[in-house]
Amino acid sequence: MLDAPSAPLTTTAQPAAVIHITVPRNHIQEVMGPAIQEVIGAAQAQNIGPKGPVFAHHFGMKPGIFNFEVGVPVSGAVQPVGRVKPGVIPGTTLVRTVYTGPYEGLGQAWGDFQDIVESQGHKLGPNLWERYLSGPERGGDSSTFRTELNQTIIVS
Repeated sequence: MLDAPSAPLTTTAQPAAVIHITVPRNHIQEVMGPAIQEVIGAAQAQNIGPKGPVFAHHFGMKPGIFNFEVGVPVSGAVQPVGRVKPGVIPGTTLVRTVYTGPYEGLGQAWGDFQDIVESQGHKLGPNLWERYLSGPERGGDSSTFRTELNQTIIVS
């Protein structure tokens, strides 16, 4: 289920600790959990976060391949450790919604959301990201998972 999309918003950049991942789509479940734990651990060890929900920032979508960063917002400079590097949640103009349901439904939710954004006369930008507001850490009922979807738009 998708909430009604927001009006266009302008966000400011937010520092983050991130791990960049490029992986075939069918391997996402194998790499996502360990990357999340690694980035949270690094932010906690450096006493800079997390200062908000875990996110995945996708650099466009190619069929069968995910090219993205998984990360957490932080309150200070990130010292690289292992795969963790300094990153940023971009400052940009976007439209936002919240999807409620299992992660397996995110692909369809993104398609529906982007169709709505375009039907409102917006041109989709190249970046999108998800913020995982609530998920498996709060219990096993995936129908209650909440994921914020952020789609950049091109403003002329």
